[in-house]
Amino acid sequence: MSDARPGSAAPVEAYFDRTPQPFGDGPPEPLVYDASPRALRQRTLNFAAKRLVDMRYVSGLDRATAQRHFRWRPAVAPGGLGFRAAPDGQAELAAAQHRGDIVIDMDNADRGVTVRWNDAGFGEPVVGAAVARPGYGGIVLGPHASLRFDPQRISRRRPDPEHAWPLGDAVETPAVPPAEVGRALDAFFARSTGAYGILIANAERVLCERYSEVGAADRATPSWSMTKAITCTVIGRLIEEGWFASVHDPAPAPLWRDPRTIHRLITLDHLLRMRSGLAFPVAHGDGRVSLGFENSAVYQDAADAFEAGQRSIVATVPGAVFRYINSGLNVLGAIVRDQIERRGQPYHETLYGLLVDRLGMASYQHSADIAGNLIASGAGFATLRDYAKLGVLYLQDGLWDGERLLPLGWADYALTATHTGTSYAACFRTNSDRLFPDLPLDTAWASGASDQRIFILRRHRLTVAVSNETDYPMDLGALNRVIAAAIATWA
Repeated sequence: MSDARPGSAAPVEAYFDRTPQPFGDGPPEPLVYDASPRALRQRTLNFAAKRLVDMRYVSGLDRATAQRHFRWRPAVAPGGLGFRAAPDGQAELAAAQHRGDIVIDMDNADRGVTVRWNDAGFGEPVVGAAVARPGYGGIVLGPHASLRFDPQRISRRRPDPEHAWPLGDAVETPAVPPAEVGRALDAFFARSTGAYGILIANAERVLCERYSEVGAADRATPSWSMTKAITCTVIGRLIEEGWFASVHDPAPAPLWRDPRTIHRLITLDHLLRMRSGLAFPVAHGDGRVSLGFENSAVYQDAADAFEAGQRSIVATVPGAVFRYINSGLNVLGAIVRDQIERRGQPYHETLYGLLVDRLGMASYQHSADIAGNLIASGAGFATLRDYAKLGVLYLQDGLWDGERLLPLGWADYALTATHTGTSYAACFRTNSDRLFPDLPLDTAWASGASDQRIFILRRHRLTVAVSNETDYPMDLGALNRVIAAAIATWA
């Protein structure tokens, strides 16, 4: 039967619109998360290799200390809208290592770690690897033999070592803190065995810093999702520089350029506030397919994190619901990289130069993925003195050395939760749920896994940076009392 109508010049297609579209190729091909047992085991070993590479060759711990700090974290499939599965199976992994089924090799010359699990039940051994490169942090190689990019030296702007902090790196030795602060610090370190250190400062100087036996003023420690606050602040920089007009404009991701796709309803604000609705189909080992909101795959997969984020599907109406994910921030990372390269500028140097080098955060480095993208969602490293410089920028409402780096009002935007149902702001968390009962409601902080934090107390003109080793508990009640004592002392 013909579809042609009398007098028509062409047949009518009953299945899709044949109108020429010069705007793009339609929705991106969705990424399907493989949650088979072997794939989850691969991710577990990949993450173990990255953690050990980070501790040994980025933070600079000796092998014995790194092994003592290391904790197994089994990979789990992404959960649904209201659920995130907790890792289970640490004891099995530790037992397999004790038996010699799991073998860890460290290559000091190549700054790399390989983790191999020999298990007859899985057939061929599963091997995960990671390497560290200066300026690129710990990079997951997974089962691959080499990186997909050539990690060239990154030209970085260095602060004056003789100039006073925060504009330079010279820190005058703080006075011994008052007894109340000292007692609170003693209790904090006694109850937080993974803590590297804590630093308290105002916009002019470091007021107090203390480190554990494995921490030091010059030791770069993990940020995990505090890097999200760096990415958010870079977006503010690009608005101030005129690269973007508003956070409420559609997010110009390279794979989302077709205006017919639902991805075009996602704004920069949705991505910053975890309201994008992005998710993955999850293929389980038993044949089931579920909907999952990405948790830690970006730190476990030897993959292009920016492409993976853009290949998420839109599972909920953009803006409708808060769901914490890493994918959305890596879409922002893809956008920033695209904007830099469209202008003919070198990606890595320009990204560092937009923010962290302007603040003199010389110790800060992003972790890269296997494709050379500087991961936008987490896994950066810096000293506490450099983390605190980000806090100072927000204490000064986006001004640095008299120059406006962030749009007027950006601090209010980024540090304020604007939706019900969550205390999350724009890549920062807030105290609106009274997690820290003795701190003001308007306290905000950059937050990372295992309780890395940069507190911003604008009304009291204080910032507090604290760093902790991954998967170690921190006594948040003791931390609350340290900061309350700091307010009583220095505000």
